[in-house]
Amino acid sequence: MHLKKILNKTEFLDEDLFNLLTLNSQDDINLLKEKSYATMKKYCGEKVYLRGLIEFSNICINDCFYCGIRKSNQNLNRYMLSREEIIESAIWCAENGFGSVVLQSGERNDENFIDFVVNIVSEIKKNTISERLPNGLGITLCIGEQDFNSYKRLFDAGAHRYLLRIETTKEDLFYQIHPREQNFQKRLECLYMLKDIGYQVGTGIMIGLPNQTTQDLVNDIIFFKKMDIDMVGMGPYLVHKDTPMAHLKIEYEDLKNVNYLLSLKMIAVTRLFLKDVNIASTTALQAMKPFGREAGLSFGANVFMPLITPQRYRSDYQLYDGKPCIDDSAEECLDCSVARINSFGREIGYDEWGDSRHFSKK
Repeated sequence: MHLKKILNKTEFLDEDLFNLLTLNSQDDINLLKEKSYATMKKYCGEKVYLRGLIEFSNICINDCFYCGIRKSNQNLNRYMLSREEIIESAIWCAENGFGSVVLQSGERNDENFIDFVVNIVSEIKKNTISERLPNGLGITLCIGEQDFNSYKRLFDAGAHRYLLRIETTKEDLFYQIHPREQNFQKRLECLYMLKDIGYQVGTGIMIGLPNQTTQDLVNDIIFFKKMDIDMVGMGPYLVHKDTPMAHLKIEYEDLKNVNYLLSLKMIAVTRLFLKDVNIASTTALQAMKPFGREAGLSFGANVFMPLITPQRYRSDYQLYDGKPCIDDSAEECLDCSVARINSFGREIGYDEWGDSRHFSKK
């Protein structure tokens, strides 16, 4: 009865979020899942929106302790897709019913890089206008911290969504997983810049980090609301063998089921608390369990990101070990994603940008 009382609230206290994240019995978790799904259905509808994920470069200036493409990792081939490869991939998405693409890369902020991405965004827009997409593909960028002018140039070129994950809102924990030259306050400033420019702004965290507490996760969810975030992309922390955190691999294999379930609960509780934002069911869930991304949808997620990166580059863009789909083609990833979504009975929002309803109400 206590759980039902919490779930029937329209506004949640910090302690409610904590209690929901610490649910353990299957019956209680099922109630949480049902309520979060109903909340998604009420505020966002049941459509799942596709985002074609193009990982166009693994060149990175950062050295995050958890990331497989960190600049100190010498055990991968660095690459950058050509202008033609990126535009060709985007056009393929438009022709196959995607409403949007995500352009993601390792972080760079040099002028040549920004010029390149500005040009790519502009060209994608021009080349994907059709009767089905009168304004071309929707474009989300995920290319890290930039200055205000760069963000503005990218926005003016046609990008209208930006994902910049905070990874954790606990500053001490942030510095346990990042070198000191990567500044927590700078990350926050970038989020504010993106909002000021007019982007739909997304952020997110890793779930199950070393020394992370349940209260830290509660504070992360509260941060999403205080920041008036439009999109959330979060998933379980997974170990990469070529990072300073590689020694955690055995420990995290033992924690796999715990962190998987915690990640699903985070999707559900974030949905209950934020209601009308877009929430992605991330590939990392599938890395943990074969049907993890379907589970994410059942707990209240409404965005799915099939991998469109040309197959020959995929093995060199692994942020964590065990990434699925690296041997598949774009066609296979789309077919698999459609089958997964259809198996769950969800409708796909073909040829739709699938913008955040939260953003549209501002």
